[in-house]
Amino acid sequence: MNQSLLATDLSYSYGDLKAVRGISFDLKPGEILGFLGPNGAGKSTTIKMLTGLLTPDTGSIHILGNEMTVDDPEVQARIGVCFEEKNLYLNMTGRENLKFFSSLFGLKNYDTDTLLRKVDLAQRADDRVSKYSKGMRQRLMMARAIINSPDVLFLDEPTDGLDPVSSRTLRNVIKQQAERGAAVLLTTHDMWEADELSDRIAFLNEGKLFAVDTPDNLKMKYGKRSVKVRLGNGSNVRIELAAADAGDRIKELINSGNVMTIHTEEATLEDIFIEITGRGLDV
Repeated sequence: MNQSLLATDLSYSYGDLKAVRGISFDLKPGEILGFLGPNGAGKSTTIKMLTGLLTPDTGSIHILGNEMTVDDPEVQARIGVCFEEKNLYLNMTGRENLKFFSSLFGLKNYDTDTLLRKVDLAQRADDRVSKYSKGMRQRLMMARAIINSPDVLFLDEPTDGLDPVSSRTLRNVIKQQAERGAAVLLTTHDMWEADELSDRIAFLNEGKLFAVDTPDNLKMKYGKRSVKVRLGNGSNVRIELAAADAGDRIKELINSGNVMTIHTEEATLEDIFIEITGRGLDV
């Protein structure tokens, strides 16, 4: 199977508000596709259509070769979902939550301990979720999302507002799921996270897709490669590597004996997003 997911001409409106406007993309096994855009860009609406929570106004969705319909049990059994809205059972422990959700998939005698260790919750497995911090609850949500070893994993802003430790734990889990062969769709407004995790990135703004490509290709296409040379007097010299005399200028500066540091520079995904859409990634 070449595609785990194929979305064609998806649109959705909330009354007069057009949240998603005719977008198309695909997702392959073992690939992480990052949907990068500010709040209100249409990322969450897209995921809700892909997971059967919303019916598109136009377009079609195929997941694992099956056309997606609302609450399709065959597809639902093979996907995992982690939304921003946390719907855990607060009066249950972390372990009880996972045992309950594993039973919904018909998984008997499920090894919750291994999964809890994977999301760094083993020490708090028997505490009620009501006592968990935001980061702990999000890690438990991630554990729940992968409990059925999904073939396709949908993650909606999984690290938003989390502490660095929780964010790193979740990023490691996301990478492990892709290495296992799961296709991962990740929405985020964090350009560093998108760059760090994604094999390809989709720029989404005001419901429209502006570009879908690898981070390196986007930087090569829209960015300017340059080096910044810091001199002994504290001044900086920036040299565009595409310039015909770039090599001679760098060599001249080095030979002057006045160079303190040399750093390569490239456009960030946020720079490129602003160039393409005319809008920043502010939340």
